[in-house]
This record gives sequence, structure tokens and C-alpha cells, in this order.
Amino acid sequence: MKVDMKKVIRNIADFPIEGVLYRDITPLLLSNEIFSEICDRIYHRYSDREIDKIAAIESRGFIFGSVVASRLNKGLILVRKEGKLPSKKIKESYSLEYGEECLEIHVDSIEKGDKVLIIDDLLATGGTAAATCRMIDKLGGEVEELCFLIELSDLEGRKKLSGRTVFSLVIY
Repeated sequence: MKVDMKKVIRNIADFPIEGVLYRDITPLLLSNEIFSEICDRIYHRYSDREIDKIAAIESRGFIFGSVVASRLNKGLILVRKEGKLPSKKIKESYSLEYGEECLEIHVDSIEKGDKVLIIDDLLATGGTAAATCRMIDKLGGEVEELCFLIELSDLEGRKKLSGRTVFSLVIY
């Protein structure tokens, strides 16, 4: 089965603020068939690649990243918002429309030379993905590719990931 995910993703106008068209993935998750297809497509893309670990970005990246890491038999790195990880960590800030946020990962989650696949649900402006790449680079890992369920191309997030390979299942 090859589902047209654009027909299943719910569009919600003016959320979280006026003027934003929110792409809601929860209908995709309600169907085991569709959710399995998404995870299968990601798994098959990377099943024959040299990847050591999966870095999943909080929070919806955890949904897909954990399943794919399990299927690939790879370790899972949690990329969390500031203050959520209990052990020694590094952090990286990224810009939002109004201000800055920080992401963190544990310093012992990556060994020098680890090949890392980054997974998240959405590529919008690219800030969180770029911050994740910088942390992996600082810890000596190598970003093999970035994988997203949805990419909002008009927000030009790929530009912040210049030189990185990006794969998106659905592009708007």
C-alpha cells in the first residue's frame, strides 16, 4: 500500500497562531497501516546504509526514531529541550521567530566517527535540525542524513542544512 499522506494529514488554519497553517500528523498515527507504512519506508531507505545510531528530535521525532532504531538494531539518541536530560550533556541554541531555544544531548551518546541518522517529523525553518547537526559534529559524529516526515519547502529549512543530505516523505 502506498498512502497519499497529504490526503490524511489534517490542515488546521491559524494554529498555533493566526496566519499559520498547521500540518497535523495525528491522523497518520491513528491508522496502524499508515503508521507502519511510514516506518517501513524509512526503514527500507536506511536498511543497507552504514549507520551506527539514530538521533531523534523531541518530541514527535521520538515516535519515528524509536521504531526505526529498533528495526535497524541501532542505538537511539534523544535530542531534548534544555533541562530534560539528567547526565552530562552539551547544548546548542537555535533561533525562533521571537527569541531562542536550546537543545541538548548526552555527551556519551556519540563516539568519534559514529555515523548518525537524524529523524524528526517536520523540517520547517531548519533551526532544530541545524542545532542537532552542530552537536553531533562537536561530539565527533558524522551526520549521514536527515530524515523528515514533512518538509515545508517555502520556509527554506534546507538552506540551514547546506551540505547535508535531506530526505522528506512529504513535501509541501
